[in-house]
Amino acid sequence: MRKIILTVFLAVLGIANIFPFIFMLSSSFKSLGKIFEYPFRLIPDPFLTEHYKSIFEPRYDFTLWYQNTIVMVILTLLFKCAVVSLTAYAFARLRFRGRSILFIVFLAALMLPGDATIIQRYVIFKMLHLTDSIWALVLPAAFDVYFVFLLRQFFMSIPFELSEAAIIDGCGHLKVFYRIILPLAKPALITMMLFSFVWAWNDFTNPFIFITDIKKQMLTVGIALFQETKSQNHGMQMAASSLALIPVIVMFLFSQKFFIKGIATTGVKG
Repeated sequence: MRKIILTVFLAVLGIANIFPFIFMLSSSFKSLGKIFEYPFRLIPDPFLTEHYKSIFEPRYDFTLWYQNTIVMVILTLLFKCAVVSLTAYAFARLRFRGRSILFIVFLAALMLPGDATIIQRYVIFKMLHLTDSIWALVLPAAFDVYFVFLLRQFFMSIPFELSEAAIIDGCGHLKVFYRIILPLAKPALITMMLFSFVWAWNDFTNPFIFITDIKKQMLTVGIALFQETKSQNHGMQMAASSLALIPVIVMFLFSQKFFIKGIATTGVKG
């Protein structure tokens, strides 16, 4: 009986969590007058595709926003993997004076909300002529304290004997890092990439503040512009949001196994 009750509870909770997605997908094929009809009708009647056709009209830049977002996310993942993994390796494997104190100071940045630094970042990017460019989004995301901590804990769980044996055989730290540590840390790296992909793909605040050129804008801000252009055309917003979710769903499906393994094996050590 306990298992039955728990199963029913989890099923209801799962349906409640997936209902917004079902509502969005169903509404994208409905006419504007039937999106918020009560009771909710799962199957649209009539079944329309006009909203999907409208977002690809020449007066909108939906395709360009999609391309900009893909480029931004790819650059973010590349820079973050390089910067975060090397930093985590240094804190986990290298022995130098003041390492623990420096790491504590590094972790202190987690207590500072990202929104509290928006003005400072804007001033710095303005001085460096990075505003209204994709680098205003990529460079700050490459330095992620949370994932440095995550990967450091994973690197410390790898036996030190492996890297020490490689160093005795003549390998330098870079070769140990690329040949031994990274292959063993694949689950943690994929977990970081999945989280980073979702956060960068769904980011609204930074593109809205740092990018003003509509041709360089990201997908999240572009979807919000449908509201201003079409006087809250919820059908177009639902259709655009449905298409925007495709890369996130595909990314999770292909990395689900590594994601679960990375969460399960990344412990708190040291």
